[in-house]
Amino acid sequence: MSSYWTLLKTPGVARLIGAQLTARFPFGMLSLAFLIHIEKLFDSYAAAGLVLAAMSIGQAIAGPLTSRLMGRLGMRPVLIVTMVICTASIVAMALVPLPIIGLMIIGFIAGLSMPPIQPAVRTIYPKVVNSRQLTPLFSLDASAQEIIWVLGPVIATFVAIQVSTTAGILLAAFFLVAGGIWFVALPEVGRVRIPRSRRKLGVVLKKPEVLLSTVVGFMLVAACAAVEAGVVAVFGHGSANAGWVLGIFAVGSLIGGLALGHLPIGPWALASRMLIVTIGLAVAGLFLNFWWLSGALLIAGIGIAPSFAVLFGIVSASVKFSDTAEAYGWIGTGQLIGAALGSALAGFAIDHSGAGAAIYVAAGFAALGTLIPALGRRWHPDLRGRDVSPIPDTEPISIQVS
Repeated sequence: MSSYWTLLKTPGVARLIGAQLTARFPFGMLSLAFLIHIEKLFDSYAAAGLVLAAMSIGQAIAGPLTSRLMGRLGMRPVLIVTMVICTASIVAMALVPLPIIGLMIIGFIAGLSMPPIQPAVRTIYPKVVNSRQLTPLFSLDASAQEIIWVLGPVIATFVAIQVSTTAGILLAAFFLVAGGIWFVALPEVGRVRIPRSRRKLGVVLKKPEVLLSTVVGFMLVAACAAVEAGVVAVFGHGSANAGWVLGIFAVGSLIGGLALGHLPIGPWALASRMLIVTIGLAVAGLFLNFWWLSGALLIAGIGIAPSFAVLFGIVSASVKFSDTAEAYGWIGTGQLIGAALGSALAGFAIDHSGAGAAIYVAAGFAALGTLIPALGRRWHPDLRGRDVSPIPDTEPISIQVS
């Protein structure tokens, strides 16, 4: 724990973590808020899953594009424009009566314009700490972001039930604006400039390490999205228990990140951490009551933040600095496609087979996320004792010989 306190005392680190957590706090609220809101309007979890899937697909398409644009136009212009469009779309979804197809279209626009906060901050981190601090910082960040998933679902559920589902969505929009302004105003965002990548869009995916991280991130987030839908279906939109169970799920991730985040990243690191998630989810589907789900998901959560920390470390150590934002954008795209597929499959599973089916859909995704890095461990770099900072960009230097 002392290493984490030392990190937080490093100039710029605490405010970067605080600002990006606030800006990304809506991510912990919007899925559940929209799920409850749309299910209440149309009496269908499948309809809610389709709208969430459309939003996630929009984010998936935007991920590498907006991340790459930050290297061409600068971080601040891209972040400001996307924040304005995204906020307007979310507010429209909450206030304007629309059919399912209308909600899907505006949800897609909201996803397409979601500010690329995560790629931006992951790119800034190597410039504010030294190479030895980078792996613990990724772990601290992955653990701290679980605050989003601890408080977000609880707040979204509480406001949706006690006030209205519309109020829950508008509160998420407020966090997006407040956190986005705070993040954009930080001096580190103005000081760090991403070099323009000389490669074509998507070439970075040819690196096996980036592709491995993208695919496993897809499986992990698909599992989390399916669990979220399944837990809401277990308790119904009239109970706050769903928010509490999902909050406990996130507490497990927070505990795991702080407890395991300092461990060396060897070739089995990703598979071993994903195995924890798989076991917890498989057990969770056995009994669908509050205490059993809470205990099983607490165990499953222990593997989540450490898995994310490994993903970030693999990418950071494997690509040039000019490609880091795009690489993180692709990882975000993989995760968001996973969220879309996980939500949609879970919604249909719930409508056809009940809430428990969604939990097993989640366990299936997690099992694939364990198997893939185990079979592909030769593409998993051994980072024990290695510098995980991005590879510096180099250019030919002309030397004049007299």
